[in-house]
Amino acid sequence: MPQFMDVHHGMNGLTAGQLKEAHEADLAVEKDEGVHFERAWADPASGEVYCLSEAPSAEAVQRVHERAGHPADEIHAVPLSIW
Repeated sequence: MPQFMDVHHGMNGLTAGQLKEAHEADLAVEKDEGVHFERAWADPASGEVYCLSEAPSAEAVQRVHERAGHPADEIHAVPLSIW
């Protein structure tokens, strides 16, 4: 399944607890869109949040984020990755 990295701007001062809460909100509805959010990262100083997911499309990722209450500002396909 394709992978996507999405970016949220303007989340300055986000705490670890708030990041976890937002991620859990995504997990609660992700199955409805066939999406699986794998991991989330945040930089509270810059307000940037990044989420890695597997999904059928960028639109499916956005629908999950919208339902969870935090639409993404950018969504990028990740066609190549290494571990």
